[in-house]
Amino acid sequence: MKPLEDYLIVDFSQFLSGPSASLRLADLGARVIKIEKPGTGDICRTLYTSDLIMNGESSVFHTINRNKESFAIDFKQPEELHKLKKLLAKADVIMHNFRPGVMERIGLSYEEVKSINPNVIYASISGFGEHPDLKDLPGQDLLLQSLTALTWLSGNQEDGPVPMGLSIVDMLAGAHLAQGILAALYRKATHNIGAQIKVSMLESAFDFQFETITTFFNDGGELPVRTKTNNAHAYLGAPYGIYKTQNGYLALAMGSIPVLASLLKCDALLAFPENKFGLRDEIKNILADHLQSQETQFWLDILEPADIWCAGVLNYQQLFEENGFKVLNFTQQVEMLDGYNYKTTRCPIKIDGEYLTSGKGSPKLGQDNEKIIKEFIDC
Repeated sequence: MKPLEDYLIVDFSQFLSGPSASLRLADLGARVIKIEKPGTGDICRTLYTSDLIMNGESSVFHTINRNKESFAIDFKQPEELHKLKKLLAKADVIMHNFRPGVMERIGLSYEEVKSINPNVIYASISGFGEHPDLKDLPGQDLLLQSLTALTWLSGNQEDGPVPMGLSIVDMLAGAHLAQGILAALYRKATHNIGAQIKVSMLESAFDFQFETITTFFNDGGELPVRTKTNNAHAYLGAPYGIYKTQNGYLALAMGSIPVLASLLKCDALLAFPENKFGLRDEIKNILADHLQSQETQFWLDILEPADIWCAGVLNYQQLFEENGFKVLNFTQQVEMLDGYNYKTTRCPIKIDGEYLTSGKGSPKLGQDNEKIIKEFIDC
């Protein structure tokens, strides 16, 4: 039995942040009913992020909405809203990622839903919270990365701002919402009390940087400075970074420069008996030149037995051939109601020795309407 079995989540959210939270709750056993607009559904169904279309819809939609049901209903129509409220009255959790004020205008504010479901957990993600100066700004991942200084931590010193290659703020906000919901579900189970949970992408992006922000506050307000080459962390000295080798790349984490000088037989490093933070550019330049003289595995064979923190740098093709990936069984095959199969990742959580897997793929728009109406509305 999965931990959240018998819990009902009604999810109004779309695109990435909210659906990533409900995906994790579904993996943990909750029943997730996805509320969608008739005709078009979740914007993520058609907002293609690559040229890959799977079963007529975006690959991202299938990735983040597996193991859910779809209920297509135009809840802006009074008679449809009345039907929807019957479903909401039986939900343990209601969640959305609309801008502040949208659910209130529809007639589904926290107070309104609470009036029909007193112990409900009402959870929401916004881009910028509810401050009147911020609430109407668009909550899009790249914009949030840019507005929260995240783009000044990746890349090298002369690169300018560099965004992360994933929708990281969306995923962080979704993880924070799931954490809040789980905490509220525990309190509901022990004290029979509901909750209103609010997460903003803005605050999630700030929280993600707790280490660097704390350093900035307590380091005289000095801006983080990326190294000129091979940067991987603005506040860590050499050798921390990724270096080109004769046939690939090598990642080096924290380590003693004198020890590396000896192991790598790099005489030029002997001029740096201590790992001075202010000398990190000079040290990295020497390492960068020296490490290109041999192949990656040559260096790994020297460094790994000496317990130096290092690794080869893999692309997807190399990663999926590694035994270290294969033994995890991290992929699963899921199937949609129409028989379409696709391969995707599984939940990373293991409970009582078992991984949380499900063969249920993403839903077609409105595919569960008849079942949901019979179970919750016409009963």
